[in-house]
This record gives sequence, C-alpha cells and structure tokens, in this order.
Amino acid sequence: MPPAALAPSSKPLCGRYLSFAEREEIALCRAQGQGVREVARRLGRAASTISRELRRNAATRGGGLDYRATAAQWHAERAARRPKPAKLAANAALQTYVQDRLAGVVATSGGAAVRGPVVPWKGRRQGHRKNRQWARAWSPEQIAQRLRLDFPGDETMRISHEAIYQALYVQGRGALRHELTACLRTGRALRVPRARSRGRGKSHLAPEIMISQRPAEAADRAVPGHWEGDLIIGLGSSAIGTLVERTTRFTILLHLPRMPGHDDEVRKKNGPALAGHGAEAVREAVTRTITTLPEQLRRSLTWDQGAEMSQHAQLLIDTGVQVYFCDPHSPWQRGTNENTNGLLRQYFPKGTDLSVHSADALAAVAATLNARPRKTLVWRTPAEALDELLRSAQASVATTT
Repeated sequence: MPPAALAPSSKPLCGRYLSFAEREEIALCRAQGQGVREVARRLGRAASTISRELRRNAATRGGGLDYRATAAQWHAERAARRPKPAKLAANAALQTYVQDRLAGVVATSGGAAVRGPVVPWKGRRQGHRKNRQWARAWSPEQIAQRLRLDFPGDETMRISHEAIYQALYVQGRGALRHELTACLRTGRALRVPRARSRGRGKSHLAPEIMISQRPAEAADRAVPGHWEGDLIIGLGSSAIGTLVERTTRFTILLHLPRMPGHDDEVRKKNGPALAGHGAEAVREAVTRTITTLPEQLRRSLTWDQGAEMSQHAQLLIDTGVQVYFCDPHSPWQRGTNENTNGLLRQYFPKGTDLSVHSADALAAVAATLNARPRKTLVWRTPAEALDELLRSAQASVATTT
C-alpha cells in the first residue's frame, strides 16, 4: 500500500527516469482525457515511456487502472531498490530449464549422448583453434523466447535474455555457473562491447549457372527445397560439408572422410584429391544425401566458387538439382549457410582435426542444431518448420487426388 506522503529520495534522479513532478503532470493530463502521444509531446518524452509508465505504475487498489502521481512514485521507487534477488536464483525450475538448454548434452536420434572432446574449464576463452565443449548451446535469446511457447500459461517461467547474460557474467548475480559461458557460441569468459566486435573466376563456371539466374522463388524463400552449401575446413585439410535449406534453415552435415592413400608419403602428381573434399568426393556425398530427400525438397543448390563443386553438371544428372554459383567474394549471397557455419564452429573450431568425427557424430550435431528454436522462424525449430511444410504438401496432394 503506498504511503500517504513520500519521503524524499536518497539519490536524485537522472534525466533518464521520470521525476515526481513529471508524474504529477501525467496524472493531470490523463484526468483531462489527453492521449499518450499528446502527453509525451507535452513532457518531451517518448510515447513508449509514457505508455510503459501508465502500464507499470498505475494504482490498482480499486480494481481499475487509475493513475495517481503518489502511487506511481511509490511503485517506481520500490522497483528501483537494490539489490534484488536474481530471478534464476529464486526459481529452481526456471534455472534448471536455462542450464539444460545451455549445457545439455548433444544426443543421437536414439537418445544416446555424444560427449565430444574432453575440454577442461580454464576460466577463460578456449581460443579459435582449440576444441570446444559440446552442448545444446541455445543462445540466451532463444531460451527466453522459447519459454513462451513451452510454458504459455505460466508467467513465472519468464526471463529476459539480458538476465541470463548477467547471471553468467556479472559477479553477485551468478545464479548460473560461470563455466557455462563455455557453452555460448562465442565461448567468451568476459563480455565484449558490440562496437569492438564489429575470387577469381573459375573455369567450371558459366553465366547461365550464376546466382543471378536462380529462380525468384529461391530468393524470397517462399518455396522450400532451395539449399545453400559450403565446406568448413579444419586441421590437415580435413573438412565437413554443410547443406542448409533456405526456407526452414534445416541443416544437413556431409561426412567427408579422407580417401585411401592420403597418408602415403609419395603422392601421385596431378592425381585425385585425397583429403576427402575434392570434386568427386563432394559430389558423391551431396548425391548420397540429396537423393534421400522428397522430390519437392530438391530444387536448387547455391555454392561458392570453390573447385570442390566443379562436377556440378554430373550432380545435376545424378540428382536433378541445379547448382548455382555466387559471385566472387560475396559470401552474403549464401547468408543462411554462412550463419550456420558460424554456429557449427561451436562444435568444430578452426584449427582442429575434423576427420576424427564420425558420420553418427555429425548427424547428432545436425539434429541438435535443427532442434534449436530460431527467431526468424518465430521461435520454432528448423525440424518443426520442415515437418510442417512436408505435412502441408502431403495434405494438398491428398486433396487434389
């Protein structure tokens, strides 16, 4: 219950916060029937500031939402008291949910855990070219937004992504173990300010297979079945192929083991590429994978100008998938794939040997990525989005027949 009279605040307010005089002005304007934007113009404040003030600090004792300056000032000062108990520290169920999605283990489709490399916590970032801990590794924003879908009627299961970051990084608000920062995609032990963190033509290319000739339906992501592909390279010329569907962001990883003869001391001059990601090996891996997909998901594939896709004509014959190539030095033309490759570096850091990972391990990592909610999919997972599209296609076929 607000007091009849307010004691003066112990600390003067800065211009960022509404003063008591401004709250009196808001109460007077509202009594005169003025709207939110009119009140904001009169006070020189943003309309969102006034709207938020009316929503948060209105007097509710009488069952309505009447705005009174004294009650609003009391609500504001009570909310500003520090220190506050961390939300994660006070809610065990919420803390368990957040920790499991940060540090939960990568698992196969059968539920068996895939531990990945053993990486002891050193209290600092592991570095770009060292193994990283494998985990489910949802971002704090993905966790915060997915809570609304998983607990639609439970307001206690709500937290902002900033509160999760503070629980990880800010001493004194450490409801989460500090070593969980290793499960974030960046792996940073300290936060970095946002401001600080900011080819030549090939003979196998022709104008008719450049990205400018790709169908418009691929560019606007309206129709599923258009893929982007690339390789991520590791130590000793090891590699993993990545395929990402543009509409659903569904990811498939290609196992590219080294070919027989790779470790021989004497190499055949001008012989085939034995590292596992030559043109023939990549074509065979893409063919094996693409042909397992339904026909409506095999429309096109966009690649950079790497020589590993020089057998694209044979790939078209084998799979029916037309390959289009990006312009030189234009990775943004395959932005979905570039973003996914950045996410995959959580599991396959630069400078590590990628040939040690089996096909089952790659499938487990892909399944983990496809089970993460995405902001661009309105917090659905790629697997859910793909399943919904396939069901919709089957339903339309059933109705037409």
